[in-house]
Amino acid sequence: MTEQTDRLVSHTVEEAESGERLDSAVANAAEVTRSAAARLICEGFVTVDGQARDKNYRLRAGERLEIRQPQIKECEATAQNIPLDVIYEDSDLIVINKPVGMVVHPAAGNPDGTLVNALLWHCGESLSGVGGVLRPGIVHRIDKDTSGLLVVAKNDETHLGLSAQLSGHHIRRVYYAIAIGNLPEDSGTVDAPIGRHPVDRKKMAVLTAAGAHAKNAVTHWTVVARGEGDGTRFTLLRCELETGRTHQIRVHLASLGHPLLGDPIYGGDRTRFGAHHRDLIPGQILHAARLTFTHPRTGEQVSFACPLPANFERLNRILFGESAVVRFV
Repeated sequence: MTEQTDRLVSHTVEEAESGERLDSAVANAAEVTRSAAARLICEGFVTVDGQARDKNYRLRAGERLEIRQPQIKECEATAQNIPLDVIYEDSDLIVINKPVGMVVHPAAGNPDGTLVNALLWHCGESLSGVGGVLRPGIVHRIDKDTSGLLVVAKNDETHLGLSAQLSGHHIRRVYYAIAIGNLPEDSGTVDAPIGRHPVDRKKMAVLTAAGAHAKNAVTHWTVVARGEGDGTRFTLLRCELETGRTHQIRVHLASLGHPLLGDPIYGGDRTRFGAHHRDLIPGQILHAARLTFTHPRTGEQVSFACPLPANFERLNRILFGESAVVRFV
């Protein structure tokens, strides 16, 4: 067992936030659900200008929030003998092709059976400690039902080097996706900030209002093929991330009115075609196909690719024909 130290979040209320309820503001500032924010307020971990307030308190511009998130106990992840699809491995890092349905690291509801559990068995103690006891070696994540490439660090030096490349937008990540509808242009860019959804805290959303708690996000997309199934149009897309926000491709495509096929959170699971092919659509149809970065130790640029999973390939043939070949460029 290990303990995390208390996390202190300070936030000064801006003019655009004046009149906002305290529990809503705490949820945004601390990046927690509103119910979790209410618990923090009720238990005395939140002050407004040094005073405790009710969760319904309406904030005024210039007031200062202090939010203390108490230390929590975490169980260390345990090693489990779970097969891994290793694309590349050396003494500093390992590149994995993660299957659909595998969670990256343990969390509430997924205490084991994750990529981290498998990595601990495969690598032993040779994983970076930067990510903590539940995320050893984890530099970046992809969603449970997204398949494809992840790079994992085996030591702290490599982890810090890869993280710096990630934050500096120097890691190239190429995804393939099937979107609902016909995107009329052959290519485009979505440049729209993403933050936690103001009402549904399990979702992310494009947030453009002044004072919104959002981070810049940029996705470049190119049409690979267009097709139709059960009366609905679909588009096979190649997407390249300039940033890496939670659910970025899913949120950006949904904001254009073209959610990913099978996406249960952003409205992509309501097509007749999807209902007829549930066995091929376990979740959003999204695959991390290519990963390019500079090896932190050698300074050499390295690039890795992995093929689409079988269900994605089958969907391509049904919707776009045998000519819809994905080339990893």
